[in-house]
Amino acid sequence: MLSRLSFNASDLKAVSIPTIAADPKDVSTIDGIVKAFYETISGPKGAPRQWGRDRTLYMPDVRFVGMSEQGGKIRVGAMSHNQYVNATNDNFVANGFTEREINRVTRRFGNIAHVFSTYEYSSDDGKDKGRGVNSIELFWDGTRWWISAASWDDERPNNPIPKEFLPKGKTK
Repeated sequence: MLSRLSFNASDLKAVSIPTIAADPKDVSTIDGIVKAFYETISGPKGAPRQWGRDRTLYMPDVRFVGMSEQGGKIRVGAMSHNQYVNATNDNFVANGFTEREINRVTRRFGNIAHVFSTYEYSSDDGKDKGRGVNSIELFWDGTRWWISAASWDDERPNNPIPKEFLPKGKTK
């Protein structure tokens, strides 16, 4: 996700995001919304991303928070959905980008849920690849699930993924 990119919002090309209705199979279960969360941003080089479908997963004021480290200092990139799309679209389409879930830890109480979703990502040429953890906050409005916030941090030598977030028996 964006932790691998830096951006100045005023320098980004605005991406047109179509307005579409949410697909009930994307938003009726936690499994469905997390599956769609990954599918919408993933695809081969040259393939447009499913930004209209992606937008249907989030409440209107969703916040994305990408963590990274540069020069030994922690950096935070907080952005709206539009800012995220504008910052990632060109790179995802030009280089291909696939992110897939490899493990999940879910905690739910009533109509709220928190998902720690461990992922692997790679570009089509394999030059950009790694793992990390998405922290996804969700709520149920009585009809469907919504993502209210998503934060992520990539694995680094000084930031290994804890074993409770990895598939059983897998550390690398």
